[in-house]
Amino acid sequence: MSSEASGNDDWVAVAVLGRPRGNRGEVTAISLSGKPERFARLRQVCLECASLEGASLEGAEPSSREVEEVWEHDGELVFKFRGVDSISDAEKLRGAEVRVPRAERIQLDPGEYFHSDLIGCEVRERASGRVVGKVTNFEEYGGPPLLEIDGGRVLIPFVKAICVDIRPEEKLIQVDFPEGLEDLNAA
Repeated sequence: MSSEASGNDDWVAVAVLGRPRGNRGEVTAISLSGKPERFARLRQVCLECASLEGASLEGAEPSSREVEEVWEHDGELVFKFRGVDSISDAEKLRGAEVRVPRAERIQLDPGEYFHSDLIGCEVRERASGRVVGKVTNFEEYGGPPLLEIDGGRVLIPFVKAICVDIRPEEKLIQVDFPEGLEDLNAA
C-alpha cells in the first residue's frame, strides 16, 4: 500500500512538509508513501501549496526545488533543499506538498496500490452489484486504513477480507461487507 496523493494526472504528492528542524533550513515532512526508500532517490521535486489551512508557500505557486538530502530522524522524515538555509526559509515551506512526476512513481509489489489511484473508484457490493459510492479519501489512524466513501458517509476498512476485488485501472473496488458494518456506518 502506498499513500501517494495527487492533485492532477501528471504529478503525485509523496510528502507534506511540516515544521522547520534545526537551524540550517531543514524541514520535517509527513510521508504519503509507505516506502521510505523512495525518498533517497529524490533530487528534483515540485513544491505546491496544498489546500491545507495555514499553508504558506510563497504565493501558492508551484516551485521546482533541488533536494540536497532526505533522511529519517526519530521516525520522522527530514528534507534539506538547496537554497533553504535558515529557519525562516524553512517556515515558508510549511504545508507544501512534495510532488514528483507520475512517471517517476516507485514500482509497487503485487497487491499494493497508490492512494491516488483508489480515489474516485466506485465501490460496489460484490454479491448484489449495489453501488455503495465513490472513494473520496483514504485515511490511516493506526489501525487498518479506511476508504472514505462519498465524503465520509461510509468508512470501509481497506483489508483483503472486505475489499475483495480491487481494480484501480477500471476505477472499481468490490466489497464483501461483514455483518453489521453498514449499520455501524449508519449510526
